[in-house]
Amino acid sequence: MEINKHSKTLTQDPTLPGAQAMLYAIGLNEDDLKKAQVGIASTGFEGNSCNMHLNALATEVKQAVWAQDLVGLIFNTIGVSDGMSNGTEGMRYSLVSREVIADSIETICGAQYYDALIAVVGCDKNMPGSLMAMARLNRPSIMVYGGTIAGGHWKGKSLNIVSAFEALGEKLANKLSDEDYKGIVQNSCPGAGACGGMYTANTMASAIEALGMALPYSSSNPALSKEKSKECAEAAIAIRHLLEKDLKPCDIMTFRAFENALTIVMALGGSTNAVIHLIAMAKCAGIKITQEDFQRISDKTPLLADLKPSGKYLMEDLHKIGGTPAVMKYLLDKNYLHGDCITVTGKTIAENLKDISLLDFEKQDIIHPIEKPIKKTGHIQILYGNLASKGAVAKITGKEGEKFRGTARVFNGEFELVDGIRSGKIKEGDVVVIRYVGPRGAPGMPEMLKPTSMIMGAGLGKKVALITDGRFSGGTHGFVVGHITPEAFDGGLLALVEDGDWIEIDIKNHQLNLLVEEKTLVLRRSKHIAPTLKVKNGVLFKYAKQVKTAADGCVTDED
Repeated sequence: MEINKHSKTLTQDPTLPGAQAMLYAIGLNEDDLKKAQVGIASTGFEGNSCNMHLNALATEVKQAVWAQDLVGLIFNTIGVSDGMSNGTEGMRYSLVSREVIADSIETICGAQYYDALIAVVGCDKNMPGSLMAMARLNRPSIMVYGGTIAGGHWKGKSLNIVSAFEALGEKLANKLSDEDYKGIVQNSCPGAGACGGMYTANTMASAIEALGMALPYSSSNPALSKEKSKECAEAAIAIRHLLEKDLKPCDIMTFRAFENALTIVMALGGSTNAVIHLIAMAKCAGIKITQEDFQRISDKTPLLADLKPSGKYLMEDLHKIGGTPAVMKYLLDKNYLHGDCITVTGKTIAENLKDISLLDFEKQDIIHPIEKPIKKTGHIQILYGNLASKGAVAKITGKEGEKFRGTARVFNGEFELVDGIRSGKIKEGDVVVIRYVGPRGAPGMPEMLKPTSMIMGAGLGKKVALITDGRFSGGTHGFVVGHITPEAFDGGLLALVEDGDWIEIDIKNHQLNLLVEEKTLVLRRSKHIAPTLKVKNGVLFKYAKQVKTAADGCVTDED
C-alpha cells in the first residue's frame, strides 16, 4: 500500500544531493531511499535503572522496523531519573526534562523529515514528553514503554524504591538498624525497569495505553520479559499499518480518548503528576483538558486498584492477572470507557479488548469490583480556597480521612523540612508547609518524595498533613496537597503563612484555606519582600521565564 512520505523531500528531491549523499554515507542504498523512514527515539542511558535497558529495546524495534520494509533510525534524548534526583537540587531538572524531551524529539523528527516515530521510553517525564512531541509533529507514532521493574526483597519483606526513602525516616526515628537500612537500600531495586508501584511512570504508561497511543499490554509488560520483546516487534508492524492508513496522533488523541486516560488514572490510583502531564499532552494535540475535568472524572470513577504506594501490590502483580487490558475490559463492560475511540492498532478500544479475559474476583484482590471499591470515587481531588485560588491537587485514597485542621509549620524548601524532621520540630497535628518550590520558585517544581517519605518513616504519616506549591512523586502517600496555584514565588497567599497559623483542608467541600483574618493578611502583605529568581542563566532560567502554572500543565510553549 502507498505510504505518504515526509522524507520524500530529502530522499527524492534532485536539488538536495547533500542530504542524499549523507544518507548513502550512513549505509542506505537507492532502494532504501524509496522507503518510509521511522525515527526511533530512545531515552536510554546507563546511569538509571528505569532507562538502562531502553537502548537494547530500541535496537529490537529497529530490527523489526527494517523487517517491515521501512528504514528505522535510532536517535537518543535525555531521561532524568526522579528516583536518583529526589531530595537533591538536581530534582529541579526533572519536570524541565519533559520539555527538553518533547523539544528534542520534535526537533530531530522535524529537521530529518521522518515519516513516523516510535518512542522507547522509561521514566516519569519520558512518556509525557514523547507524547507531546508526537502531538506536535502529528505523524504516525507509537510509544513503547520500557516496562516496570521487579520487586525487591530483604529479610522476607517486599521492597520497592519508596521503601528506600521511607527507610531513612525510620532510621532517623531510631526504628531501624544500620544493617537493615543498608539492606533495604541495596535490595529495593533489583534490576532494570521503572518504579514498580502505581507511581508516575506506571501511571502515565497506563494512561497512554488507555489514550490509545501505545499497544495493548504495553504499560503492564515487565521490563525484562519476553512480552516486552514481542511488543517491540509488534510496534513495527503497527507503525507500518499506521503509515498505510495515515492514522496520526491527533486522530487518536481526542477529548474522549483523554477521558479514557483520566478514567484509568482514577481506577488505578495513579499519580497526581498525571494532572499536569495530561493537561500538557492535550494542549499539544489542540485539546482542552482542565483540572475540572479531573474532578469530574474523579467524582464518577471508583478507586479499584490496591496498588502501592497506599496499597499492597506492584505492577508486576497486575501483569499476572491480565494487566492493564483486563482492567480496561472491566471498565468498558461497566460503561466507564468510550469503546469507540481509535488506537494505534488501527482498531477501537472495544475491538482491542473484545477477546480479553474477564477479571476473576474470586481469585485475585488486586482489582476490586465496582460494587466493593477501595473508594467510591476517585482519589485525585481538586481543591480551591484562599490558599489555592487557581487550584491545588490532593491525593486522597480514603485512608487519610476527608478533613484536616491544624497549625502551620512553615519551611522555605524541602531541605529546611528535612532539618525540621531531624530536630523534632514537626509535631502531631501540624500542617507542614513547603513553599517556594513551584514551577518558578524552585525553579522546576521538584517532587517532595523525600520529605513525605521521611514523615511516613518517622511514624507521622497519619498525624500530620503536608501542603506545597511543589509536586509529589507517585510514590507519595498520606494527607498531602500539592500544585498550589498561585505559587508562593508569584505572590500566592502561601507566601504569607506563618508558623502557628491555622490551616484547614476540606476534601468533601474541595477547600484549602488559611484561617487568618483579612486585616492581618493585608498587614503581612505590606511587609512581604518578594524573592528574587534563584538562577541567573541556563535551562532553569529559561524554564522559569517561560513556564506556565501547574493549573496550566507547566507548559513552556504558550504566550
